[in-house]
This record gives sequence, C-alpha cells and structure tokens, in this order.
Amino acid sequence: MREYLLVLLVAAVITYAATPLLRAVAVRTRAFTPVRDRDVHSVPIPRLGGVAIFLGFAASMLVASQLPRLGQVFQLGPELQGILWGAAIVCLLGAIDDIRELDWLTKMGGQMIAAGIMAFSGVQLLQLPIGGGVTVLPTPIIVALTVFAVVLCTNAVNFIDGLDGLAAGVVAIAALSFFVYSYFISRTFDPPNVFSSATFISAALIGCCLGFLPHNFYPARLFMGDSGALLLGLLLAAAIISTTGNVTPTQVSANPLAATLLPLVIPAAIILLPLVDILLAVVRRTRRGERPWQPDKQHLHHRMLQIGHGHRRAVLLLWLWAAVASLGSVSFIFVGDPRLAVGGVVLAIAVVWVLTLWLPRFSAPGHRPRKVR
Repeated sequence: MREYLLVLLVAAVITYAATPLLRAVAVRTRAFTPVRDRDVHSVPIPRLGGVAIFLGFAASMLVASQLPRLGQVFQLGPELQGILWGAAIVCLLGAIDDIRELDWLTKMGGQMIAAGIMAFSGVQLLQLPIGGGVTVLPTPIIVALTVFAVVLCTNAVNFIDGLDGLAAGVVAIAALSFFVYSYFISRTFDPPNVFSSATFISAALIGCCLGFLPHNFYPARLFMGDSGALLLGLLLAAAIISTTGNVTPTQVSANPLAATLLPLVIPAAIILLPLVDILLAVVRRTRRGERPWQPDKQHLHHRMLQIGHGHRRAVLLLWLWAAVASLGSVSFIFVGDPRLAVGGVVLAIAVVWVLTLWLPRFSAPGHRPRKVR
C-alpha cells in the first residue's frame, strides 16, 4: 500500500505543479475555450490542463517502475508501455484540438489508433466473466471489444466535462472505486499479489485528478480541455479492461448469483454517470435527426443548472451520484449480506435524490459568473 500511496502523491504533486505552467502556455498560444451557447462560463478560459495531467501520470509511471514491488509489474510485458503511448497520443491529439479545433473524424481516428496500440500491447478483454464462468474470446473480437471500450469510455468522460471540476471529480471517484475493487481482487490470486497494472493505473489516476482539481474547481483558472478529458477517459478504460478482462467470477464473490452478476455490473456501475450521459445524448440527438456528436444543452450538468442548482452545488451533487453508483456497487463484495448492501445503496440514492430535487426550493443557488484573471 505504501508504494501505491507514493505513486498517488507523485502524480498529484507533479500535476499540481505543472498546471500553472500549462496555463501560461495556454495563454501564450491562445488556447482558450470560447464562450459558446452551450457553455456555462461567461468569459474565455484557457485550457490545455490535460498536458499537466499527462506529466503527472508519466512521472508516477517512472517512479513506479523503480519501486521494488510495483516495478515487477513493468517486467511482465509491454502493457503499461502501451498505455503510456496511448495516453501520449490522445493527449497530443487533444492538445492540438485545444489550440486548433479538429474535426470529429480526426479525433475519432486518433482515439482508435491509441486504443489499437493498447490492445496489441496486451491491454485486452482476454475473457468475459459471463454466467458465473469465463468466456474466452477469439482474437479479432478481443481487439474489437477493447477498441470499442476505450473509445466509449474516452468520449463518455469528454461528454461530462461541462462544469468546473466535474470530470476530474467523477474520474477520481471512479478511479478510487476501481482501486478498491482491483486491490481486493488481487488479494485472491494464488499466490496473493496486490500489485497489478489496473491498481497502479487507478492510484495514479486518483493522484492526477486530485492534483488538478485545486486549479479546476469553480471558478476554474484552467480547463483540462480535450487533452485532459480524452486522457482521463483512456486511462479509466485501461483500468476497467485490465481488471474485467482478467477476473474470474469466483474471485469476486463466493455467492453464485453475485458471482454471475457482479463482475460485469461493478465496472459498468463505476462509470455509470458518464455512460448514462453519453447514451442519453446519442439517443436524444438521433431521435431529433441530428448527428450523435452534435453538441446541445441537455447534458446531465445542464439539467442540474436548469432545475435551480448553482455551479458548485451541481458539481457536488453529481459527484455524490457518481459515488453512490461506484462505491455502492463495490460495497457488494465487502458486505456479507447482499440485502444489507442493497439497503445501503437504496438509502443513499434516496438521500441524493431528495437533495437534488428539494435543495433548489429551500436555498438560492448562489451562482454568479466570476471573471478569472
């Protein structure tokens, strides 16, 4: 655990320290997010924060490779190197988009290239824990599913990046949930070994998000931009695939029903908020005869503002929803009685639901756009 804490700390410190430097670069290169109809900020804000996040992740990987136990994970194969290359590609792609707007086809092509590099370096859904057993997939299907999962998760995070601190906070919560889940699963290996690529990625991802949030929470001094949203989505996808593609149902639970459901339900629940947002957006725009990637003002964060929440409160409530879904799903592998876990999740949902619907009736949102200097 101490090595993971060191990785987290390195990622957080480097990201935090590099962010002001990237803000200066963004200002000099005129990499600003313009005020568009769908946006909630009132003045142009510099972006490129994702480059600082990448530097934090790369630094944590360098440190981890030199540690006595985590270093062994780097010797098992090119998996982590492939993730670093994939991260570099999407970060570079996003940085170019932050400075000069790219078309959706170019961005999608870059994401698929990064996903393909990761897949051929070993980041694959080698098997699916289905029906209480394990289904081994043919190689073409493995690669196709891996690329699809990476592109889906990458764009899901990009879709929720609409309020200051929202995406970084949601990804931090998801990464924390995956860290707990992966750490627990790793303890069931024979012999037990809590050091794995998925757990390392999750720890580094938590650190990167925590290091970036002080600069990005409302009122943000710097946006992560596509360089950050695409990067966080790709790293989150790498953690999901590394865990899901190597787990067997009996490692999750000894209960037959839980072993059948949880190996697939938990990863989906951990990233439920971004998934719901992107699926609703695709359905909504397709039904209107629009392109799925055509922007609008009906994302979950827009709806929170429309019902009367201020910027900060909308973000905090969406963080709560993400925590209930992700940490609530992970609780099923720790709580002995499933009924107790269900009761806790239902109670948490009820509390957040009441806060979401009733807070605007009893308090003013307190949202006044502030100019960021």
